[in-house]
Amino acid sequence: MEIKPGLSAFVTGAASGIGRALCLALAEKGVLVSVIDFSEEKGKETASLVQNANARFHPCLNSPSAIFIKCDVTNRGDLVAAFDKHLATFGTLDICINNAGIANPVKFDKDDTDGSKSWKHTINVDLVAVVEGTQLAAGVIINMGSAAGLYPSPLDPIYSASKGGVVLFTRSLAYLKRQGIRINVLCPEFIQTELAGAIGDSFLQSLGGYMSMDMLIKGAFELITDESKAGACLWITNRRGLEYWPTPMEQRKTSFKVTSNIKLPQSFEKIIVHALSHNFRNATRIVRAPLQLPVGPHQVLLKIIYAGVNASDVNFSSGRYFSGGSPKLPFDAGFEGVGLIAAVGESVKNLQVGTPAALMTFGAYSEYMIVSSKHVLPVPRPDPEVVAMLTSGLTAGQMKSGETVLVTAAAGGTGQFAVQLAKLAGNKVIATCGGSEKAKLLKELGVDRVIDYKAEDIKTVLKKEFPKGVDIIYESVGGRMFDLCLNALAVYGRLIVIGMISQVRRDGNPPTIQGSARKFLQKAKPWPVSFWCNIVSSGKNLDKLFHLYSLGKLKVGIDQKKFIGLNAVADAVEYLHSGKSTGKVVVCIDPTFEHTMSRL
Repeated sequence: MEIKPGLSAFVTGAASGIGRALCLALAEKGVLVSVIDFSEEKGKETASLVQNANARFHPCLNSPSAIFIKCDVTNRGDLVAAFDKHLATFGTLDICINNAGIANPVKFDKDDTDGSKSWKHTINVDLVAVVEGTQLAAGVIINMGSAAGLYPSPLDPIYSASKGGVVLFTRSLAYLKRQGIRINVLCPEFIQTELAGAIGDSFLQSLGGYMSMDMLIKGAFELITDESKAGACLWITNRRGLEYWPTPMEQRKTSFKVTSNIKLPQSFEKIIVHALSHNFRNATRIVRAPLQLPVGPHQVLLKIIYAGVNASDVNFSSGRYFSGGSPKLPFDAGFEGVGLIAAVGESVKNLQVGTPAALMTFGAYSEYMIVSSKHVLPVPRPDPEVVAMLTSGLTAGQMKSGETVLVTAAAGGTGQFAVQLAKLAGNKVIATCGGSEKAKLLKELGVDRVIDYKAEDIKTVLKKEFPKGVDIIYESVGGRMFDLCLNALAVYGRLIVIGMISQVRRDGNPPTIQGSARKFLQKAKPWPVSFWCNIVSSGKNLDKLFHLYSLGKLKVGIDQKKFIGLNAVADAVEYLHSGKSTGKVVVCIDPTFEHTMSRL
């Protein structure tokens, strides 16, 4: 995140010391600041200094660019009210720094008090308030730790314990980066503040003396701006400068190899196509097959956890994706899956047992798959969101900026990616859908113009509002929609045919509507060839998609209807073709791994 004028920050313990310095440093960048502290006199003084510091950035601002909010951070009600006031004043929350902290006022072995002078109060301020502040915040969050949270501190074991809790608490929240919330912890050694005033000079000299406030601010700004960091702990010392913890040496002490506790069965179940038909349920059945071990020297055994459902499952079960005549029956069904590597061949060096991995090849409607290692894509986690990024996410592709992009069936698996990638590329996006709920979802994804065909006529809207035509069209409906899109193309526009779901019949018979869309697809390269040829570039593009997702820049919508086990695959395929789905339809093949799916 670039620190720039107009962003807003919420800083606790901001009336003096580190908190005040951070507020002023942010103000020098034009950031609007809420000064949170229990000390009213010093807090108002800091707010005034912040207001003066960023006045040049906001000369015409009617509302204040800094406010003071009196708050006892150990009182959740106070903290909630403070966040509410910040949002009411500035509208957004971009940066939260949970900085409030105190030293234990009484030596631990002498501490038999209660109230504000007890060790419990220290923990409430230094740890509990940080936890609650993190729960209430959003955006980029910096929790203030301490070098005393990395190593034992006999001078103040309660302070050390609290800061150690802050460090591990923050590092444990790295996964929230996927939801657009990035949390890091800053661990400075001693800075000359009131809090450090009781430290002896001889001890400070052994550590290299007080470190500068400028060094701490540099560290805080690094954590705010570096979007690759999540759950990071930045240790700051005079002796070593800025260094991330654990250091490589510490990491080696606790490193371990990925191991697997997957118990391999003698046989497994999978779905095969036994008769060619557009009726997926009639065309397929579940069979049990022996698990042939060991796998070949260049092969990988993948335990499938989630499999993706695609509109083209019915074309596949009818044999339409096989060139050179009718395919030999039976053949395995399913296009995409994610799971865990359960076994590797002796020549496979780049993949480990237990590693999460994805694949895009036929046969994913199965409990286990044996595939060539070159077709396996390692992923961070075996989540349903990864499945959505495979065929749907990669189909959405890349594009230039400054164009007008139309996406049909935009609330579906592929459509959701196309609209977001188009917006990220700097384009104006039009999206079609059927129904108010889908329209609401698309607006939340940033679509500029949503056309709900149940409420508006698409042809009329396009002709009236986009008379010069559309530069890029992602078309997956077919039939009349395809012809409408073809007529709506601008000069030199591009029409990308993804599918033709409206022309797929669900009664077991082939589509009767021919039209231009079918001709386009028939002249395209056969899908099996495309899958195999593009797997290397797909790995790179999948990494890009996951990176955008982890930064919170790309939302991945999973339909909330749950399908568990191979028996539910036919139900899932029919549900997708019913037009009721929103987002990617996913089947959990292994219910022991099933968990609540993400919601937009």
